[in-house]
Amino acid sequence: MKRIDDEFAFQVRELADQITGILGDPPNQKNYDMMVRALLAEYTKETIVEDVNLLSFALVDHLSFDKPGRLLTAAKKYHSPHPAEVSAMVSCASTDYTALLARLFESHPELTRQAVIVAFLHKNPDLWLAQEGAPEIDEEDDEDELDEDEGPTEHLADMFDEAQDPHEH
Repeated sequence: MKRIDDEFAFQVRELADQITGILGDPPNQKNYDMMVRALLAEYTKETIVEDVNLLSFALVDHLSFDKPGRLLTAAKKYHSPHPAEVSAMVSCASTDYTALLARLFESHPELTRQAVIVAFLHKNPDLWLAQEGAPEIDEEDDEDELDEDEGPTEHLADMFDEAQDPHEH
């Protein structure tokens, strides 16, 4: 029996690729921090970009996973009839993040549930990756690498350009 839904496995790999792409080579923490701040600014608005990986990216370093066993169980199904249950499985050290997370669970419960689980799986690959028999992410695969002329800043702009129209899915 699979430990997690295939869509979660896909989303976790996408998140890892996004983080690697934003950090760049060599890693540039300033670009990463700038992206997180930009995403958080977007998610504090009433109309948000409904993208699992962008929300995961914004939250991943600020979540504490209080109930890893239950989160792993929740990862068996990508869609859930009770998405807000995951809110009791995580916490944030910052009151600002706690308030943002509560608001996101209230306004976009399914998206937030999925983003939290993707962030959890990204931070805890040893809990699920070996059991899935999935190949490790190939760091030598440069198929999605940025062109030498295209810096991380242009890549950031492209991500927001793609997500501009809230009616496209």
